[in-house]
Amino acid sequence: MMTMAAEDQAAVPRVVSILSALLERVAERNDVVAAVERRIRDVEEQQEEDDQGEDGKETTTTAKKKKAVSAFQGLTKPAISVGGYLERIFRFAGCSPSCYVVAYIYLDRFLRRRPALAVDSFNVHRLLITSVLTAVKFVDDICYNNAYFARVGGVSLMEMNYLEVDFLFGIAFDLNVTPAVFASYCAVLQTEMAYLEHPPPSIDAVSPTSLLQHCLPDQEVDTAAAAAATKSGCHRHQQQLTV
Repeated sequence: MMTMAAEDQAAVPRVVSILSALLERVAERNDVVAAVERRIRDVEEQQEEDDQGEDGKETTTTAKKKKAVSAFQGLTKPAISVGGYLERIFRFAGCSPSCYVVAYIYLDRFLRRRPALAVDSFNVHRLLITSVLTAVKFVDDICYNNAYFARVGGVSLMEMNYLEVDFLFGIAFDLNVTPAVFASYCAVLQTEMAYLEHPPPSIDAVSPTSLLQHCLPDQEVDTAAAAAATKSGCHRHQQQLTV
């Protein structure tokens, strides 16, 4: 039984575990930042309400601080972890390993165009299933339809269709991935693998108000530039997963 379990675990490509670990770390730290910002906002709003008196009108400052609504944002955190969710997609969707790299590229393009959206525990699962669905349709010759992906992802078919359309418009239908871009993102994932195997000793000392995020390569850079970024330790503090 132990041998079969080990073989089953080994069947999962490294890119799946690396990508899930990266996104899980991003989501967890954005959760911390969001919680801090929410507490600060609540205090400021309470102070504004006290200053308003009895009229109860919303001030301009409070209105501006409201977070934009996203179709990917859930009301509750899914019970399944990011790693378990991505592994479920791998086991049931039958995607080629290259799909996960392309999905990573699409996700980066999407977040570039929507800087107000931060990857957190409330949206990372929907972002994953949608980016993988988009990637598999572009990369693989044979793939399951949206109804099947909806069941795998734990969403309704209507929601899956809506998320796909929103995602496609979010990346401006920029689906083409050149070999140089693909190689540069692979280099980033290789850096992430090294980061996971040998994390910096000060990782626990990172302030909860900032995020140690992984730097994605620019879409125009070549493999040599990505390798240079890899050697320089391409990490930076940032609230969302962008280049």
